[in-house]
Amino acid sequence: MPTNLKKEKQIELSKRTLRVLSTVPQIIELLLANDDIETKRNQIRKALAAILVSSYEESPALPSLEWVLTHDAVEAWRNLCSRRNESLAGFSFLTYLEALANGRLPEDQDPPASGFFTELEHLARGIARCTGIYPDQVPAFLRHRGRKAARLRSADLSRMARTSRRFMDRYPSGLDHDVIQRRSRNKMRILEYFDATELEWNNWQWHCRHIVRDADTLAALVRLKDNEYQAVKAANAAAVPFGITPYYMALLDNRADSPHDRAVRAQVIPSMRYVQAMDRTRNGGCASMDFMLEQDTSPIEAITRRYPNIVILKPVLTCPQICVYCQRNWQIEDVHSKTAAVSEKVLRQALTWIAGNREINEVLITGGDPLLLSNGRIEKLLRRICANPNIIRIRIGTRTLVTLPQRVTDALAKIVARYHIPGKREVVIVTHFEHLYEITTEAMAAVQKFRRSGIEVYNQLVYTFYNSRKFEATALRQKLRLIGVTPYYTFNTKGKGETDDFRVPIARLLQEQKEEARLLPGTVRTDTVVFNVPRLGKNYLDASQHHNVIAILPDGRRVYEFHPWEKKLALVNTYVYTDVSIHDYLKRLRAAGENTRDYRSIWYYY
Repeated sequence: MPTNLKKEKQIELSKRTLRVLSTVPQIIELLLANDDIETKRNQIRKALAAILVSSYEESPALPSLEWVLTHDAVEAWRNLCSRRNESLAGFSFLTYLEALANGRLPEDQDPPASGFFTELEHLARGIARCTGIYPDQVPAFLRHRGRKAARLRSADLSRMARTSRRFMDRYPSGLDHDVIQRRSRNKMRILEYFDATELEWNNWQWHCRHIVRDADTLAALVRLKDNEYQAVKAANAAAVPFGITPYYMALLDNRADSPHDRAVRAQVIPSMRYVQAMDRTRNGGCASMDFMLEQDTSPIEAITRRYPNIVILKPVLTCPQICVYCQRNWQIEDVHSKTAAVSEKVLRQALTWIAGNREINEVLITGGDPLLLSNGRIEKLLRRICANPNIIRIRIGTRTLVTLPQRVTDALAKIVARYHIPGKREVVIVTHFEHLYEITTEAMAAVQKFRRSGIEVYNQLVYTFYNSRKFEATALRQKLRLIGVTPYYTFNTKGKGETDDFRVPIARLLQEQKEEARLLPGTVRTDTVVFNVPRLGKNYLDASQHHNVIAILPDGRRVYEFHPWEKKLALVNTYVYTDVSIHDYLKRLRAAGENTRDYRSIWYYY
C-alpha cells in the first residue's frame, strides 16, 4: 500500500474510532494523551473505577437495570485492560485501540472489521449509561398499588405472552396437520422409490439397510439446491461419512427453498466448506478434529472420563444417521462400517476397568448410537453393567428417537425397563431433538414407550445458527414437554473449524436464556446452558463467575477465558476460547430474514 494512502487509511480509522467512543470523552482523552501505554492503562483503570463508584453512589436517578449494564460494561473494560488477559489471549486490546485512536495502524495487525467497531460502540455505550435498549419510561404498574397495579401488570404480562407466542407460531411442528400430510406424501414417494411396503417402513432394520449414502440417491428422493448436491458428491469422493435414514428423509420438504426445514437439512446435508475442511484435516491438516480432547481423557479404549463418579462407555462408533456437527466426527465411521462395534475383548476390558474403579457409580452408554446394536447385545451389555453393584444409574445416549423412532420397539423398551429398579438403580434415555420440526407422531410414540415403562427421557439441545432465531428454542422446549421429553442441557456448538457455519456467539445463548426461555414456566425451562470445555467438562454459562471476556480481536470476535468445574478443588488450567463475531452472526440473521432489532440487547451479555 502506498505510504500516503496508508496514512490516509490510518487517519480515517482514527476518526472512526474516536467517533465510536464519543460517548466516553474521558476515555478518548486518556487514549490521546502523550503518555506511554502503561500509564494510559493505569489512568483508564482509574477512570473506569470512578465511573463504577459514581454509578453506586452519585446517580440515584440512574434506573436500576441501566446500572446493571454499566456495571457489566465496566467489568468487561477492566478485563480487556488486564495484562494477564493480554498474555492469555495473545492480543492486547488496549494497545490496538490506543494505536487506532492515534492514527497508527499496527504493522503486524489486521485492520479493524466492522464487528470490532460495533463491539467498541456498545462497550462505550454501556459505561456511558446510554445503551438504548430500554424504553424511556418505567412500566405504568410501578406507579400504582393494589388492584390497579395488578391489572396493569397483568396487561404487561399479556403483551409479553402475545409477543412470545407470535414468534413461536412462526415455527411449524412435525405434529401440525399440514406437516403430517406433507410428510405422508414424502413417505409414499420414498417407499415407491425403494419398492417397499408399509410393513417394511415400520421395521427399523429395513431403514438401516436403505440409508441414503450418496448424492444421486438423495437427489432422487428430494429436491436439492445445486450446492447441496455438489457438497454431498464431494463428501462421497473424500470418504467423509454421510448418511440419512429413509424416515428422516421424509422430514425434508420436497422443495429446495422451503422456509421450514432448514434446521433439518443443515444437520444432515454438509456444506462444501465442511467437506473441504474435513478432507483437509484428515489428510495432514494441523488442526485436531478431537476438539474435546477425548484422547486425553480416555484411560482405556472405549472409555472417556471427565468427572469423579461418571464414566462414558462407547460400545459402537457409528450411527444410523450422521450429524454434520457431530462432536465425535473424528471417530465416527461410515454408517455401514463392519468395525464400528468394539470387539468383545475391548468391551470386556472396559467393563473390568469400570468395576475396578469403585467410586464410579454412573455409566453413560453412548458412541455412536448404542441403540444401533441388536436387542440381544443391548440386554447383554446392560446385564453386565448392572452386575457391578456400585452402579446406581445408567444413561443411554441415543438419537434414534429422532432419526429412527421405529427402533424403539415394545421389546426394546421392556429390555431397558428391566434394569430400572426404583430405589436401587435408575435407567434414563438422553436424546437429541434439535428443532420442533423433528417432533413427529412416530417420535412421540417412541418416547411414550419408554415413559410407560417408567423410563425418563431427557433432551440435549445443541444451540446452532439453525435453531437460534428468536424464541425458536423456546418453542422446541414447549413441544418437547408435551410429548414427554424433559429439556436437560443446551450446549454451545463446539468450536470446531469445520463446523463454523453452525456456531453462535455465547452472548446469544445467554440472551436466549434470560429473555426467551425465562418466559416459560419452570417445568419447561429445565435445561442448563453449558459450554463443554475440552478435556475438562461442562462450564455453566449462566454463572458469570465461571467465564469472562479477555479480548476483542480486530475482526470483532470476543476471546473468553473459561474456568474448569473443579477450580476450587484442584489446580488445573483455565481454557481460552475465541468466539464467533456477534456482528457477523447478526448479519447472517438479517440475510435469513430476521429483524436484528429484536436482538439489540445481545451486545450486553458477556
